[in-house]
Amino acid sequence: MSIRPLVLAFSAAAVFALSTPAFTAGQDDSPSEFPPDPFPSTYQPLPSVPTLIQHVTLYTGTGEEVDDGDVLLKDGKVAAVGKGLKAEPGVLVIDGTGKFVTPGIIDVHSHLGVYPSPAVDALSDGNELTNPNTANVRAENSVWPQDPGFNTARIGGVTTLEILPGSGNLFGGRSVVLKNVPSVTTEGMKFPDAPYGLKMACGENPKRVYGSKGQFPSTLMGDVAGYRQAWAEAQSYDAQWKAWEKTKTGTPPARDLKLETLAEVLNGRVRVQMHCYRANEMATMLDVAKEFHYHITAFHHAVEAYKIPKLLAANGTCAVMWADWWGFKMEAWDGIRENLPMVDAGGACATIHSDDENGIQRLNQETAKAWAAGNRVGLNISEAHAIEWMTLNPAKVLGIDAKTGSLEPGKMADVVLWTGNPFSVYSKAEKVFIDGAVVYDRDDPKRQPKSDFELGKLGQAAGGAL
Repeated sequence: MSIRPLVLAFSAAAVFALSTPAFTAGQDDSPSEFPPDPFPSTYQPLPSVPTLIQHVTLYTGTGEEVDDGDVLLKDGKVAAVGKGLKAEPGVLVIDGTGKFVTPGIIDVHSHLGVYPSPAVDALSDGNELTNPNTANVRAENSVWPQDPGFNTARIGGVTTLEILPGSGNLFGGRSVVLKNVPSVTTEGMKFPDAPYGLKMACGENPKRVYGSKGQFPSTLMGDVAGYRQAWAEAQSYDAQWKAWEKTKTGTPPARDLKLETLAEVLNGRVRVQMHCYRANEMATMLDVAKEFHYHITAFHHAVEAYKIPKLLAANGTCAVMWADWWGFKMEAWDGIRENLPMVDAGGACATIHSDDENGIQRLNQETAKAWAAGNRVGLNISEAHAIEWMTLNPAKVLGIDAKTGSLEPGKMADVVLWTGNPFSVYSKAEKVFIDGAVVYDRDDPKRQPKSDFELGKLGQAAGGAL
């Protein structure tokens, strides 16, 4: 039997609670004439069976560790977590003695699908480098679901990811949140009802891209002027629509897709995800956000976030960081390995991310590196707490923490069974569940899906078409 039918059959089955009062999200009072999502999710959970995983070490994603624990997955949800759970008739029992279970890993900064493999110009669709403000574009319209990177990320335990446009523009466009399931359409992966993000970028990238063309902006002050002008125009646009809606007389304002996205931010419906490295620039952007009454959900990369954790906490803004990337350009020069744990210890929301098609396969190890760096300087962070950096905190950044990110009854059964401690370089994801369905099983080739693109490669390797 060929591999292709197996793969296609498998595929076919296929508000961040702020800890401080510094910001209150606006009510959903965007003009009602703004249309609903033009690209609605068609995601449907894969078939699953009730499953009880017994005798494992549980890291719940809420800071709790349960030794010799059990977790019951039923109807696509986490049904129960504890010790000594009994299996009812018809429940599949997995003996996990010596193994670990965590929530599925969530990567809040990925370019899979928009910069897919193979990395050739024809597939480079992440940066619309034609204007400093491309808030009108959407990453989902560039995502190639057949990117083999989705499969390798799943093997690493990644169950949810945010796909962002690149960082060449001041406003890069809308991001999209995906469930990491095999699909031939982006809509089939789209996390139902997950908020959109707006990718923004400060620092070197926009001024380098446009300065090299002799265009605006070419300096950091040009960057900030560009943001402020765009937000001023968005406020005016939003006010025009709301004024028209009060009377519904005359011709409504002309739609402007750039300003529409920014107006959605101003009304609390789209979350700002901002590429920003230096502490002083993050502080400046927080001031811009206050001037125009919007909220920055997270600074991504944030290599100097360790300098301002209390400022981040006071604004309810997360820092999304690498474990140890630094020095590859000037704005990354002052990065330190202790960045993520120091942000956490300073009271701010700390999150790991990949920004890399290879690093996304080992986010458990990246989290372990950050955890170890913190402990070396005496922060004494538990593994159970550090797990939150790759599960619950990313879910908060994406506004989906009421649905996923931790092992709590009623949440989506997005779960990873590890062969050992997930902070060990020797441990691997043995089984990965999304909504209770096994989407990857290290011991079962039928549960190791390949994209159509990979099937073509396999056919060539076998000496002909499958």
